[in-house]
Amino acid sequence: MRRDHRPASLKRAYAALERAYVRWRLAPQLDALGQGFHFMKPWFVRVNGPGITVGDQVHWVAAADRHITLSSWVHPKGQGRITIGNYCLLCPGVRIDSAVEVTLGDGCMVAAGAYLTDADWHDLYDRTEVVGASAPIVLEENVWIGDGATVCKGVRIGAHAIVAARAVVTKDVPPFAVVAGNPATVVKTLDPERPRRTRAELFADPEGLEAWLRELDNAFLASNTVPGWLRSRLYPRRGD
Repeated sequence: MRRDHRPASLKRAYAALERAYVRWRLAPQLDALGQGFHFMKPWFVRVNGPGITVGDQVHWVAAADRHITLSSWVHPKGQGRITIGNYCLLCPGVRIDSAVEVTLGDGCMVAAGAYLTDADWHDLYDRTEVVGASAPIVLEENVWIGDGATVCKGVRIGAHAIVAARAVVTKDVPPFAVVAGNPATVVKTLDPERPRRTRAELFADPEGLEAWLRELDNAFLASNTVPGWLRSRLYPRRGD
């Protein structure tokens, strides 16, 4: 659809359903889930294994054809852990696999189709080895992982760094660096003195943000009706 045909009240009811689903099905699978979460289509989020914790004010967007998948593996050498900080954004198709530990600092953004893995999952010479070489991954605060990028085992990405789309990160990334390529190398360094805004600032006043979004919905969806929404779903027209 080119626009949202739902009345504002229906949109709010749908969001309430999403929150209820998270509390009912996803939260019990996590070791911890913070306050103020916003999961879009949470029925397409897959959580596998113990040791997964999620902070406050996270925003995850899943899709039918691009699930978000978090997997911590229990194996003879130990157990994986995934820690996702406050204000983090995960987009459709993100996968995080852990045999040791993957940590996302506050305000990290992980774009669609990105993959973070702290293990090889098979040994180079012994293909029956289920984990292989492994080492923790750390994303410091406000890191941005681009569309389809891969972050490999043992990597630490410094605060405010950016990983370009499709990059494959095999070595540590300094703070404020922009890396691209396969293997990823530094192509630019951000100005650390330049003012910046983070996702933490976006959610500094969650009640005010919620009120502002409600006002926008009331304004932009004011002319929508339930019959009109049903018609758009059953008999879409050009321009819908």
